[in-house]
Amino acid sequence: MQDNSPARHRSSRRRALPLAIGAGLTAAVLVAGMGAIANAAETPQADAGTGTLAAPALVGWATQNGGTTGGGNASPITVTSSSALISAMQSSSAAVINVSGTISISGMQKVASNKTIRGVGSNATITGGGLNIANATNVIIQNLNFRNASDDSINVQYSTNVWLDHLDMANGYDGLLDIKRTSNFITVSYVHSHDHDKNMLLGHSDDNSAEDTGKLKVTYHHNWFDGTGQRNPRVRFGNPVHVFNNYYSNIGDYGVASTENAGVLVECNYFENVEDPYHLGEGSSDAGSLVARNNHKVNSGAGQTGGSVASIPYSYTCDTPSSVKSIVTAQAGTGKI
Repeated sequence: MQDNSPARHRSSRRRALPLAIGAGLTAAVLVAGMGAIANAAETPQADAGTGTLAAPALVGWATQNGGTTGGGNASPITVTSSSALISAMQSSSAAVINVSGTISISGMQKVASNKTIRGVGSNATITGGGLNIANATNVIIQNLNFRNASDDSINVQYSTNVWLDHLDMANGYDGLLDIKRTSNFITVSYVHSHDHDKNMLLGHSDDNSAEDTGKLKVTYHHNWFDGTGQRNPRVRFGNPVHVFNNYYSNIGDYGVASTENAGVLVECNYFENVEDPYHLGEGSSDAGSLVARNNHKVNSGAGQTGGSVASIPYSYTCDTPSSVKSIVTAQAGTGKI
């Protein structure tokens, strides 16, 4: 779904601002690596689907607002066709849906509230169309490949408490994973995105501040942005948006952009061959705020920071930044849980 501003040309109005960390940022990151907080991202839980997967514990914004449980303890069903998948995920009842094999869908198909949709094994794939998480709450999408979507691979709008985890996404048409229009309390984790330009958009247009201010709180952690040209992510209005422990490799245009009063905390990431790891403003969008700390860079630019970012309300632990590449490449994508 289209972003209304130019994508590839940065605004000349971007400027360096004084660096300041928002007051009240949690002490959790100050003790990272000291054992004071368990690394929840690597703690297994019992699987509610096939009984063969061990899902990592949820970390980040999707833990807030009552948490995100998807279909919960609903008896799992396995689907192998588009009709069965669409019927199950659009049902008004809570459901745990196991996707087996490759399923071709057309257009953007809606996902209703209280759903867990997860792939079986490493080859479960949705192709041809995308998932539209719209006007929904409490949704988990996990362990799926997405290929050749005719629009977005995943679009989230007017929705809360969504966890998008251990996905492999490539060769979309517009965005691979876009989040917009008042959506809130979302975690994107262990996603391997590649072979695509416009990767992850957060906030669809500059003129949507009335809806989006105070919303669009998203955590991106342990994702592998693998040659994706831009929007890794591109952020409007959300504050704080938390980007930590991600691996950026061979990014052609830019990594993270903070625009339109957004506040983005970029920390403990690994940037390799990224000339522009993060900056303020993008296209016709005015600068937001961005705080960067404890990032590891190999053959990469300095990045641009400025302003302050609101407090992170949840506990988390940063992996050692120099170890993020090995951790993420081993764990991101499908077939890893």
